[in-house]
Amino acid sequence: MVFKKLLGSLGVGGPSVDTVLAAPSVVPGGALSGQVYLRGGQTDVEIEQITLDLVARVESEGQDEETEGTVVFDRVTVGGGFRLAEGAEFTVPFSVMVPWETPLTELHGQALGVVLGVRTELAVAGARDKGDLDPLAVSPLPAQEAVLEALGQLGWGFRSADLELGRIGGTGQRLPFYQELELTPPARYADVLNEIEVTFLATSEGMEVVIEADKRGGLFSGGHDALNRFTVSHENVPHLDWNTEVDGWIRQLVGGRGAHSAHQDSHYSGHHDGHHDAHHRSGPGTGAVIAGAAAGVAVGVVGGMVAAEVIDEIGDAFEGEEDEGSEEE
Repeated sequence: MVFKKLLGSLGVGGPSVDTVLAAPSVVPGGALSGQVYLRGGQTDVEIEQITLDLVARVESEGQDEETEGTVVFDRVTVGGGFRLAEGAEFTVPFSVMVPWETPLTELHGQALGVVLGVRTELAVAGARDKGDLDPLAVSPLPAQEAVLEALGQLGWGFRSADLELGRIGGTGQRLPFYQELELTPPARYADVLNEIEVTFLATSEGMEVVIEADKRGGLFSGGHDALNRFTVSHENVPHLDWNTEVDGWIRQLVGGRGAHSAHQDSHYSGHHDGHHDAHHRSGPGTGAVIAGAAAGVAVGVVGGMVAAEVIDEIGDAFEGEEDEGSEEE
């Protein structure tokens, strides 16, 4: 077990913390369980509050450049209100629900290049100090896996995944950012599409699938984007022919139907939270998705899909965001 000393605002000799997650991954809307282990320092302290932050590295595009920053997308208090004696050890178990829109970090065990973390924060004597930062792995829901599996079997290739700050207008999006999965077309669509970008917006009932197609220009017309939204209920997942369903979605895009046309599943009604900000998408082929991650590394996932190589240490992705501290065994 590796304890991180809480230096910073609490001073040398303060308590140490180590957060251990119970499972290697979680699904959107699922329970994230584990233990927060505390070890007392050189003096007794009052642990006022223990908070878990879910954090993500998110890209933001300005007029002139693209920047990255850390976004806290959920915060939950899991304990507090007790005295931690000098040198004593104390354990706080927790089980919290992660948001339904939590981005995917892996598919069939292969990293997608998106970095999320669980950060433990302690409030002691009116001061707050960031402790442990642990990687958070998120696997797809059955509905998400079905769509991605179908795309792979239909010959679509994985290019990259990233998190974009902003909102997709006209959807029920709740988080301040959304995930884009960029895919390259199979041969039969290569003459009309450069790529598609897929975004999942899940809820407890189902999910919206937002697909934006980057269309190639013709002899007398320039290239342009087309965007459609489709809805799927969780309960309908086992009953659909997903290859046919997903290929139908792509055909709608290629066929030039108006943006925001939607296939409505009778078992699901999307939630709209009133946000109708302009829809902003990044351009194709951003290369390195996050610091140290190269897009397009050939690791087989399903069918024609491949996964990006992700950094080994989550601390590298959040470099400069955390308070410095030492570790002890």
